[in-house]
Amino acid sequence: MLPTPRTLLVLLAGALSATAAAQGRATAGESPFFEELPTVLSASRLPQVLHEAPGAVTILDRDFIRATGYRDVARLLRLVPGMQIGQERGHGQWVTYHGLGSDFPTEIQVLIDGRSVYAPSSFGGVDWSGLALTVDEIERIEVVRGTNSNAFGANAFLGVINIITRHSQQDRGSRGQVNLGNHGIADVQAVWSGGSDDLGVRISAVQTRDNGFSGVNDSRHSQVLSLRSDYRLDARNELTLRAGYNKGERGQGYPDSIFDNNAVRTMGSADYSLHLTWRHTAGEDEEWLASLYHNRESGTDNWQANGAANGRQFLNVPLSRSGTNTRSNAELQHRFALNPQARLVWGLEARQDESDALPLFASGNPPPHELYRAFSNLDWRLTPAWQLNLGALVEKNGAAATQFIPRAFVNWQASATNTFRAGYSRAWQQRNLFEVYGDVRAYDPKGAPGALPIAWPYAPNPNLRIPHVDTIELGYLGRFPSMDATLDVRVFNERISDFVIRRRTSAPGPLASDALPLPISQFTNLDSAVELRGIEYQLRTRPWSGGELLLSHTLIDRRMKDEEIRERTSPYSASLTWLQSYPAGWTSTASLLRMGQLAGGYGYVPGCETTSKPYTTLDLRIARAFRFEGRKAEVALNGINLGGPHQEIADRSEQCLPAHRGKPVNPASSMVWMSIAIEL
Repeated sequence: MLPTPRTLLVLLAGALSATAAAQGRATAGESPFFEELPTVLSASRLPQVLHEAPGAVTILDRDFIRATGYRDVARLLRLVPGMQIGQERGHGQWVTYHGLGSDFPTEIQVLIDGRSVYAPSSFGGVDWSGLALTVDEIERIEVVRGTNSNAFGANAFLGVINIITRHSQQDRGSRGQVNLGNHGIADVQAVWSGGSDDLGVRISAVQTRDNGFSGVNDSRHSQVLSLRSDYRLDARNELTLRAGYNKGERGQGYPDSIFDNNAVRTMGSADYSLHLTWRHTAGEDEEWLASLYHNRESGTDNWQANGAANGRQFLNVPLSRSGTNTRSNAELQHRFALNPQARLVWGLEARQDESDALPLFASGNPPPHELYRAFSNLDWRLTPAWQLNLGALVEKNGAAATQFIPRAFVNWQASATNTFRAGYSRAWQQRNLFEVYGDVRAYDPKGAPGALPIAWPYAPNPNLRIPHVDTIELGYLGRFPSMDATLDVRVFNERISDFVIRRRTSAPGPLASDALPLPISQFTNLDSAVELRGIEYQLRTRPWSGGELLLSHTLIDRRMKDEEIRERTSPYSASLTWLQSYPAGWTSTASLLRMGQLAGGYGYVPGCETTSKPYTTLDLRIARAFRFEGRKAEVALNGINLGGPHQEIADRSEQCLPAHRGKPVNPASSMVWMSIAIEL
């Protein structure tokens, strides 16, 4: 069992106190080291130097992102403390903070330039393979590790991932890249950026193709077109337009799934977004921000089930997850200085989600879901060493009662190089449409009109309560100049009430449950609390010339009565990344990743409680930059999953079949590719 957060803080403070005092004396006559720390935007919606932020924030900057060579955004997040990520198939990313996630995790808010990409779809979550975004256009990723609903509403239940793209005036010119490798990897990317002094335009186009893991039907072929344009109206006003489109096809299913409930097939998807932002700089420390965006996502996913149950044979039973979902959102934000010691940001937001997916809502599409929120955050410098962050958000989410979301943080800058923080926050989690209204039924195509269903895997639950979490957090952020190192520590206690789970239920109406080949289930609230407590830290250091090390480590004590829910959080995870520069333009990146045992998703199949074993895997990249006919160019050899065979997330229904017991049905495959990039 892990020590309590209070004990951990005492031990941490004792271990660092001598160092803090020494560093403070050493830097008394120098510029404060915090002038070198980056400014973050995602913790409170106020620009804050990292040590001033109300909570732990990890930043993955452009140089670091490019050094990894990763083809997917989600793989980058494996290097962030507390993130627990797995793949059931090559294109299916299960991304959570501290685990617990459902089949489609909904515990973290994901933003692209402030626009939520948390899907308005029936299942919720984020379609990481369907983002209308290229890795190349990312300027940085800010990950707020911990509840941040005070700033971004219910979807920021356990954290925020804010993906910030480069301004279109940066890196003008053209660039192309090709990736070729095993498993059918064949990617092509082109970027063009240009314009005038006041107008910048960047267009990015990417085609991604691979065959996924060996032995699994999970091929991927996607096409992404992304545009960002920034127009400076005058010295105080700027308009930004972002538009994106992602069209793809992905392999799904297994050839021997029970009743073909997850048969082999190809799923199609098409997503687009349009986002317009107006920024008005009223003064040195005052800004108005207004934005409008619209998302639309559609999917085609149809197949047929076959099987026999209760003495009857069912052939060519149509199943589908097809549907179209839209979201429209408007937001206004104003930040300003109250006085030299205090700054305030406030704002209003309104949203409407609609879902047209009758295969998932047999009793009719759910009504449009409307959301309204008002938020405010105060950053108050009480003394040169003490800082107070206070925030409140009021949210009306659909038919649910209005929620009040508070947060309070105190930061103490003990010396020029050491800051301690402590805070409390409460957050509510938005119920996605499928959890409340999901109603999936299968009918015999030869049955008479009005016949009862032959399967009813999901029944609606309009009485589902909204989960909430109370978080107590203690932290430390320090810099050690002698090692050129930064250490960020977070000690946390997260207590979740009314946690949503999927459970077996009785058949409503005249249908007898024992007449169905599969049990009926619905989403319901857990009666007891789910509590996670532990410690995570990140150490970043440059111990020698041209070298950089990034170490992340998390330990979690999982306190809950239900063993199945406990297994949805790994008790530990770790990563160690080494970046190195060499003469003549050579660079290398190596990331060693370790994940404890983990069962992703609901795991709702009686007798099929599958948990993936702990694993260690290695990612490598070796690159050389040079000039070709006066143009910048780079050649790189990239590899991921280079450790031994391992399984990350299992399809439990498939894994429990007699033919697969004791042997992973979907082990992650090693992928190796060569990339060539050149300025055009």
